[in-house]
Amino acid sequence: MKPKGLFILDKYAYDVIYGPEERAEIARLADIYAPQQTAADAAANPAVLRDAEVIFSGWGGPKMDDAFLASAPRLKAVFYGAGSIRYMMTDAFWIRGIAISSAYGVLAVSVGEFALAGILFSLKRGWHFIMSARRDGKHAPHEGVAGAFGSTVGIISLGMVGRRVCGLLKQFDLRVLAYDPFADARSAAELGVELCPLDELFRRSDVVSLHTPWLKETEGMITGEHLRMMKRGSTFINTSRGAIVREDEMIEALRARPDVYAVLDVTHPEPPVAGSPLWTLPNVVLTPHVAGPMEGECRRMGQAMISELKRFIAGEKLQWGITREMSAKLA
Repeated sequence: MKPKGLFILDKYAYDVIYGPEERAEIARLADIYAPQQTAADAAANPAVLRDAEVIFSGWGGPKMDDAFLASAPRLKAVFYGAGSIRYMMTDAFWIRGIAISSAYGVLAVSVGEFALAGILFSLKRGWHFIMSARRDGKHAPHEGVAGAFGSTVGIISLGMVGRRVCGLLKQFDLRVLAYDPFADARSAAELGVELCPLDELFRRSDVVSLHTPWLKETEGMITGEHLRMMKRGSTFINTSRGAIVREDEMIEALRARPDVYAVLDVTHPEPPVAGSPLWTLPNVVLTPHVAGPMEGECRRMGQAMISELKRFIAGEKLQWGITREMSAKLA
């Protein structure tokens, strides 16, 4: 018998994560017995949750608190077709022993591709040449261009995204450094990276790419001094979270080191406040949090959740299942 299920997430997330093909496949595997719900819909009509055994969710999903779970007594699994589940989780959820799977693994594909593009472009000092031409009306001299042969790339944190980026970098003639206090020599060797302290990574790298999850312990981990110690003509890339960087200190460091560039897909707050120097500094490149899955890329997350549903129905271990212990370390 097919498990009874619901979609509970924002309308936009529903449309981009679970397209027509994904919805048809889910309907083949599960009995979707009601139209797509938002978190507000479910809160206003909790009776709709009564028969739900599986929930497909994503951005804008419901908080799994006592009231929600009391209305969903048959709930056995949640398939979250996006990344972080942090805002949804409560002690009550973990106590109930409900399975949950997230698309954090496939989300890393998009972020990894964006980071790779940024790293390679930055090794050519691409942003410097673009900004200089716009400012001066002529090309800057070809000076200090590291290129992608024998240069050094620093990866901060070897979580899902960091490991993905390391894997992508293997095809290039680069030296890769990594900082991760939880990584060991064996995992580093498998990734082809050299572990080193954070300060050393900033001093030695031509490009530094940040992939640390936003946890209480990691807030403000990257300081202005880290930017100040970077090599001449180097680049700092952040596709993680803005709160990991002490942005006031970073701004002052970038003012003092106009040769160092910062490529920021994330800031804190996001977007930067009106009048923030991040909008106008000539060595800052801002993108609007687009490293993660966009539009058609989001379907990959929906398809990953379909694969997880199949494993759940077959009684198999979920590939992207998250435990309470894992959730404490994930973004």
